Amino acid sequence: MQLNACLLLVGLVWGLIPAYGQTSHVTATYWILLDKKDPATAPALSPAALARRQQQQLPIDNTDRPVSAGYVQQLERLGIQTRQCSRWLNAVSARLTTAQVAQVRTLSFVTGVQPIDPALIITSIGTDPVAPLQLAPVMTQIQAPDFVQAGLTGRFVSIGVIDAGFFGADSTNALKHIFARDGVRQIRDYVHQKKPAGNLLRTLETMSDMHGTEVLAAIAGSDPTENIQYGLATDATFYLARSDQGNREYRGEEDNWIAAMEWMDSLGVRLINTSLGYAKGMSNPKENYEPGQMDGHTSLISQAAQLAADQKGILIVVSAGNEGDDRSWRIISTPADAEGVLAIGATNSRLWNRIGYSSIGPESLPYLKPNVACFSLFGTSLSAPVITGFAACIMQANPKLTNKEVIAIIEKSSHLYPYGNNYIGYGVPQASRALALLKNQPLPPTARQVRAKGKTLTVTVKTTDPTVSVFRKKDATHVLRQESTKVSNGKIILKRGPDEQRTTVDLKSEVIEVVWE
Repeated sequence: MQLNACLLLVGLVWGLIPAYGQTSHVTATYWILLDKKDPATAPALSPAALARRQQQQLPIDNTDRPVSAGYVQQLERLGIQTRQCSRWLNAVSARLTTAQVAQVRTLSFVTGVQPIDPALIITSIGTDPVAPLQLAPVMTQIQAPDFVQAGLTGRFVSIGVIDAGFFGADSTNALKHIFARDGVRQIRDYVHQKKPAGNLLRTLETMSDMHGTEVLAAIAGSDPTENIQYGLATDATFYLARSDQGNREYRGEEDNWIAAMEWMDSLGVRLINTSLGYAKGMSNPKENYEPGQMDGHTSLISQAAQLAADQKGILIVVSAGNEGDDRSWRIISTPADAEGVLAIGATNSRLWNRIGYSSIGPESLPYLKPNVACFSLFGTSLSAPVITGFAACIMQANPKLTNKEVIAIIEKSSHLYPYGNNYIGYGVPQASRALALLKNQPLPPTARQVRAKGKTLTVTVKTTDPTVSVFRKKDATHVLRQESTKVSNGKIILKRGPDEQRTTVDLKSEVIEVVWE
């Protein structure tokens, strides 16, 4: 679907961008926010997208109409080349000098000019540039065989993947089956727009260009030579977009990310995985996000993600981030902070509690983040696509479910539900529980609450594990610390710590919530 007057002429890779306002010749990238759209303009949506909206009873609104062609033409007559157009934000992005910023702000059809942060980093790519996929443990953890036995493989579900690159995807053993059946329908490169999109599969600029390949394998990978299945959605169809250059030092492609989202929406894609998160930069600290801005509405990409969830019916699965061990940050990155997205943390494989690097949810948020979690040794980049495959199986089982209904099933199927926390959300989704919820069957009781007085409590547990995980919390959801405790003769002894109001005992098959009085 063409974006009408927005020609997207500049297909460049951003380098180091100087600080704003030094001279009139220094350029930086901005969103130019525009006035009203022409209500007579047809929506920029494909027939499939229109059908999806009708099925979900979502209205076609002004955010579906393209940016005014007249406004774009007036900007171009001033020598301003538009980079991306966002119909959702009713804005165009462009590189502007300081003098041009002042000039644009005087235009009658411009309602605001907002800088795009040039110093953001990819937070969800691990430190190892090429990490081997070791996803067999997570497939067992989420009970993948239950979906396979039920015949759920993501068939008839379209999945969008927005990432940093897909080098070698068509020649990777685990993904050959997708390309052999033409399962990758379209590819777009928003970093190098003038180059053929197929170059994404054959050109390696940085080692991060393999990141999207690994993500795709975690969604749908299956290697017959090794007899290993890496992902759940082996029969899904895919739309791939590169929005990020993959350079950890400088970042300025928020507009690419939003453009990729809108493109996928125009095609009727309902499920999108984005294993990218943005937090703080590495060049000019004055231009970084602050932890307090991870509030779900400060960043434009979180605004766009929330709009997609609320008004377009899209389920966006986002990696929570890998800053859990970074004492200067620790919390989730954006757009995982948006309320409407499904933010995925990472657990370790043995105790199912938070693995050290996995980012935690800010205490200031009025809702729970991350939403759920699962095992990944190499970053939340690879836990998010596992849950994307999980979501695809649910959507295949019942295509009429809305994005919010799918999220609810995933959360309710998770092993800690309803006692979630800001370390791993509601825990690890379980396919057996999701299947029961899809059939409206009652779930077996796996959660109980115990009220305790004093400083010590002995709890009787049913588990064969010699050690279990415990979350010590200062309220219903916020963790003070997590630890492991030994099981002795079917019992554990809990000693209440300072400021501890609740304690969650995680037995995997059962969760016990202790409320201290």
